[in-house]
Amino acid sequence: MLAHSTGASGSSAQSSEYERRRRAFLWMVPERYNMAVHACDAIAAQHPDRPALFLPDGNGFSPVSYGALARLSNQLAHALVAQGIGPGDRVAILLPQSLEVLVTHLAVYKMGAIAVPLAGAFGVDAIAYRLLDSGARALVTDDAGLAKLIARPEALDLVVNVDGARDGAVSFSTLVEAASDRPLPIASGPDDPALMIYTSGTTGQPKGALHGHRVLFAHVSGVTFTHDGIGQAGDRMWTPSDWAWAGGLLNTVLPALALGVPVVAQPRGKFDPEAAFALMTAAQVRNVFIPPTALRMMRQVQNPREKFGFDLRTVGSAGEALGAETFEWGREALGVPVNEFYGQTECNYVIGSSAALGVAKAGATGKAVPGHDVAVLGEDGRILPPGQMGQIAVHTPDPVMFLRYWNRPEATADKVKNGWLLTGDLATRDEEGYFHFLGRDDDVITSAGYRIGPAEIEDVLLKHPAVAMAAAVGKKDPLRTEIVKAVIVPMPGVEPTPELEAEIRDFVRTRLAAYEYPREIQFVDELPLTTTGKVIRRMLRD
Repeated sequence: MLAHSTGASGSSAQSSEYERRRRAFLWMVPERYNMAVHACDAIAAQHPDRPALFLPDGNGFSPVSYGALARLSNQLAHALVAQGIGPGDRVAILLPQSLEVLVTHLAVYKMGAIAVPLAGAFGVDAIAYRLLDSGARALVTDDAGLAKLIARPEALDLVVNVDGARDGAVSFSTLVEAASDRPLPIASGPDDPALMIYTSGTTGQPKGALHGHRVLFAHVSGVTFTHDGIGQAGDRMWTPSDWAWAGGLLNTVLPALALGVPVVAQPRGKFDPEAAFALMTAAQVRNVFIPPTALRMMRQVQNPREKFGFDLRTVGSAGEALGAETFEWGREALGVPVNEFYGQTECNYVIGSSAALGVAKAGATGKAVPGHDVAVLGEDGRILPPGQMGQIAVHTPDPVMFLRYWNRPEATADKVKNGWLLTGDLATRDEEGYFHFLGRDDDVITSAGYRIGPAEIEDVLLKHPAVAMAAAVGKKDPLRTEIVKAVIVPMPGVEPTPELEAEIRDFVRTRLAAYEYPREIQFVDELPLTTTGKVIRRMLRD
């Protein structure tokens, strides 16, 4: 058993439930641990008929039980083994939110292979790169994914298609129906490789972050923290995020299932704010994970609770800085606080908010989640005092951390130094222990000797009634090194004019320091986003 405790990082004068939990927290990771057992089989053994998944069926949502998930994943695991896939082999999964994607994940964990989730938004080059880099031996996909498989890598021995056998792919249902549903012998440990998620690639070529089974164990406590003791009667989870990403898979689906909370799968399609509100109502969703970009899109819907009648209990958000404006809107429009949290593919859910525990502040990401030791480090590697901008770092060991980058030992060594995992993200930490996310190191704008984080500027821009979405970047300038440039998506019906530019410029200048206001503004129809919903600022800079 791995035991690891963390001390309180806030003021010693604080006496709160949050601080008590921080001081008392102790990791007790089992010596034998498997993600599929935790997320499915353990509950299936006790409550086989309990709903685990709600699938859209044209007339609403129909349930799939834990028992059914356990049997189907056993069958697929046996089928993959019969096809020559073994422990340590990488199995790529290119599917939308569905029964099959969840069954495949569970099967892969049970057989000791490594799941490599791929997002449906990926194009042919992105898919080809990940299949080649991971050395995937199998791919489970559908017709849409199969159409993107232009060149089949030499290592890819097996392609399974949930839509049927064609173009060199075998049928998912045929494989499953012919296989035994008997339980597999499972003896995995917490550090055995189980999952490899590729970084979103905002700064260079994506890297495969390899995680051990313990990554789920560590995420459960974070989800419980931000979702106010999730697992209460009536709780039901949904996210618009692709289950291929840490946000969809590890922030939402697997922890919810491990806590006995059913998950709602949404129909395939582009995110639509009105449809999101309608789904939450129709599926009786009580708990959601919605990235800040999606929340800002939902902001454009007027009086959503009155219009749709949804009844949420908890809301979590991560992926980019939420900002005070979206925080305040969420509390009023959604009826509950938005609990923001922070992490990376390599080390997720380490900072967070929990309004139920009194950890919530507009404009702040939150405090260190119990179980994690997080600091702001200077360039010399020392912990900075409150108020100074530095790099967010997480102390090792920590069970939520990745094992390593796939075939990138130098990158792994650069990521973890002197007992700290270095995130490359900049923040300040205030006297109360709240972290204020400022942006990635390469997103920081250097103007007239000042280092400016884009998040604060973007938050103020969003307060202007004509602004729907905004990004702030640095533009090269011979006098100031860089100037602040704002790229803005206007609200529907708003006409961009020189007068509006001047108004927005003055709006920011009167609310922030004189050196922070955007000297240049550009209006666009949409911002370039990664498939995880983060603004790709380097594209705007280029």
